[in-house]
Amino acid sequence: FWFISYNAVTTWFTTYANAKWSMSLGEANTCLLVANGGAILCYLPIGWLSGKFGRKKMILSGITIMTISFIASFIYTFTIGKFTPALYAIFLLVGMAWASISVNSLPMVLEMCKGSEIGKFTGLYYTFSMAAQIVTPVATGWLMHYVGYNVLFIYAAIFMAAAFFSMQFVKHGEAVIAK
Repeated sequence: FWFISYNAVTTWFTTYANAKWSMSLGEANTCLLVANGGAILCYLPIGWLSGKFGRKKMILSGITIMTISFIASFIYTFTIGKFTPALYAIFLLVGMAWASISVNSLPMVLEMCKGSEIGKFTGLYYTFSMAAQIVTPVATGWLMHYVGYNVLFIYAAIFMAAAFFSMQFVKHGEAVIAK
């Protein structure tokens, strides 16, 4: 679900930003660059924090921050309606939140399998994550075309909320501390 959500925004953001906020391609891409920069700055600290507080808690915090950021982007459209540097702050949070998810998701999956199953579980992880990233641009594009551009951040928030809900069922995958 988080791949569906995040990839919808990264795929369609420049189109959305131009149509809804009259942003240039460069301004819109800078928002995405800020998100990537935020993620890069947070990968190592998130890894450390995950060891201290747990992978699941860090993933859930990332999902929560990203959901709030997408809702804020939706509200931003109706309240401000044009580019301001506040978008950079929102996308910095998106990047930081994405780091919390991406640093922990594959290790959490691999922690749940036996050593002989690592290849199989890695294959399953990438099959489903890539399938989500293939389906979501088409689904989001269709919705934006037939429902309207405003659906982008609602779509992303709904799927991030679904990720939060599904993570409640994860009971394993924390790092095993060697003795």
